[in-house]
Amino acid sequence: MINPINPISKINAVRSLFGRDSYHKCTGDGNVEWKDGHTTTEEETAQINAEYDRLQAEYVTQEYARARKTAYPVTKDFIEAYTEKEIGGDSTKWDAYIVKYNKVRNDNPKG
Repeated sequence: MINPINPISKINAVRSLFGRDSYHKCTGDGNVEWKDGHTTTEEETAQINAEYDRLQAEYVTQEYARARKTAYPVTKDFIEAYTEKEIGGDSTKWDAYIVKYNKVRNDNPKG
């Protein structure tokens, strides 16, 4: 089962290493039913575990990006503010947009 807080699973590691077409079924704990019928080797298990750890670490380091993505002002606000500034000469909305944008960056710093 995928954890909604951290959606990385062993399935992600298997797919990353071997591709979706290499197995019939893969459980969340990493048990793999390979299309060619072989049994998972110790070396493959070690590779899967290492890839899982790598993906897990990558997920954790990208928390700031996920937080920013949901907190940034919407694109419509950017377009409207930029257009009014460039065409209409009124930078009121642009200035407010910049303040919101920078607040998100400051509240969610990179790693």
